[in-house]
Amino acid sequence: MKKGKIRRMLGILLICTVVLTACSTAASQTTPTAEVTEAAANTASTVGSQSQTVTAALPANVKVSDVATFDEEDHATDWNADSATVIKMNGTSAAITGSGAATANGSVNITEAGTYVLNGTLSDGQIVVNVQDEGVVHLVLNGVEIHDNDSAAIDIKEADKVVMTLQEGTVNSISDGKDYVFADAATDEPSAALFSKADLTINGTGKLSVVASYNDGITSKDDLKIVSGTIAIQAADDGIVGKDMIAIENGDLTIKAEGDGIKSTNDAEAALGFIAIAGGTFQIEAGNDGIQAETALVMDGGTYTLTTGGGSSNGVVKQEEMGGGSPRGAASTTTATEETASTKGLKAGGDITVNSGSFAIDSADDAVHSNSNVTVIGGDMEIATGDDGIHADALVTIAGGSINITKSYEGIEGANITISGGETHVAASDDGINVAGGSDETSGGSADQFQASSSNLLTISGGTVSVDAAGDGLDSNGSIVMTGGTVIVNGPTNNGNGALDYDGSFDLSGGTLVAAGSSGMAQAASDSSSQFTVSMTFPQTQQAGTLVHLQDSDGNAIMTFAPTKNYQSVVISSPELQSGGSYTLYSGGASTGSAADGIYTDGNYTGGTQITSFEISSSVTWLNESGVTTGGNTGRGPGGGGGGARPQGGSPK
Repeated sequence: MKKGKIRRMLGILLICTVVLTACSTAASQTTPTAEVTEAAANTASTVGSQSQTVTAALPANVKVSDVATFDEEDHATDWNADSATVIKMNGTSAAITGSGAATANGSVNITEAGTYVLNGTLSDGQIVVNVQDEGVVHLVLNGVEIHDNDSAAIDIKEADKVVMTLQEGTVNSISDGKDYVFADAATDEPSAALFSKADLTINGTGKLSVVASYNDGITSKDDLKIVSGTIAIQAADDGIVGKDMIAIENGDLTIKAEGDGIKSTNDAEAALGFIAIAGGTFQIEAGNDGIQAETALVMDGGTYTLTTGGGSSNGVVKQEEMGGGSPRGAASTTTATEETASTKGLKAGGDITVNSGSFAIDSADDAVHSNSNVTVIGGDMEIATGDDGIHADALVTIAGGSINITKSYEGIEGANITISGGETHVAASDDGINVAGGSDETSGGSADQFQASSSNLLTISGGTVSVDAAGDGLDSNGSIVMTGGTVIVNGPTNNGNGALDYDGSFDLSGGTLVAAGSSGMAQAASDSSSQFTVSMTFPQTQQAGTLVHLQDSDGNAIMTFAPTKNYQSVVISSPELQSGGSYTLYSGGASTGSAADGIYTDGNYTGGTQITSFEISSSVTWLNESGVTTGGNTGRGPGGGGGGARPQGGSPK
């Protein structure tokens, strides 16, 4: 191994040892080793009193600069005509001016480090790089069209490092045929129109078109870096493949691939196999996954339009099984049950960290999927998916940014979920936010394999969360802790689900909560909560848009809310609710205030019908049209529409 490569390997290993949480496997999903947040610490204390162990934690805030660097060589685009070797191609041969290269059988062989400037057309031949000594091979594509019928158009067999510059103002194209001819049956390389067994960097401001009819578009069996350039790839299989890592600083990439759009493949070394993207524009249409990292995926910026598997309309149809002893929340498919190809938007075997960026994802399978942790620090996400919007086998952390899941089976799913900031909107045909233990499948659209566990935890300490769910709104197979933020739930209209659903406890000590839905499985916060909650069950179903208004004895509005769907149960919690306070609940009427996600602020409320008046004397006040009634000790309302028995057992949701 060359000294330069050894130095790069040691640097990557050191970085991953210190900061890259993806180096751990999904086996650690219930005990993440990063710094424990205050919310998680509070949760551990709260739930620990129930003999439960909770160790949810925030993963390290990894950035691209922590895992990948772009050095002076990567940015080098200049060349000197006096010292460079010029290769002028003219169809079936090439004229070479300078040293280090020679022609043979219609191909060009480069055997020494140095700068090579290529222009012209090679109709059926290769550019072959086979350099044994150290040093950079600088290939300048200065307006080329290179095609090989039965192998890679550019084949980098060996080199210390290759930097390929797309010369400013030029249009370059490389392509291959549908069938490759190899030396023997045991050989399967090269496997891409642009193939490299050395570190490869692409830079420059020119354009490159890659048409890969045999297999992949661009493949590096080592490190692959893209610094800049306009690159369009059409591939019979994967668009861009980097074994040890892919690092992208900038550029304009358009990829249409029958397989994956961009992927890393090293699954043998935990410190490698990652993808790090600092910026750029990405238009990816993939038959399988859009961007898939074998270990970690780190994204600091960029603009992404990803369509996978034909989009969300091609997702495997799922429905919740409610009868015949089926587990509550378990998924079944109405199509064939055989394993299908993975068609996820962003996918990683390790952690996914999104620090910034603009994402439009339309995926047949999960839009964002990690076999470990998902952390969203910032950015804007517009998601439509045939399965989960965001899924992590371990921990989902949302600390900022804007997430708008317009279509999903389940919106956000993880063994633990922590929300401390940002604006999150979820529309789901089943559960909106689902906390459940175990691990999801890693390939196609088969049913989830999550199991109920007392250690599962949903923690909300800040931000705004708005959920529209046909199944459960907030669903935890363990417990819920809410210390701040605003949560709005438009839950189910069927009595087999609830706007709130938890198996352990719901400890509510801060923030604003309003949850409307059916009454058959209605739950409120736990009696142990330090902030007061009101839960109203109406005698009949109320029509969507009918206002619910709660005010105190001085006429001050506590909550004015317009559910978007029919409802019979409403849960309201606010820091403004006080012990011993007198309150009145109204239905209908109108408000002159401004509404955000159905909650009205400012303005005046008029014209409503008084339902009941009451005083608060306990942490949860259960109401019906007659006034205060009683609720169960598990957060469920009274019988006769205010609650109901749940299917028993520890089966998955």
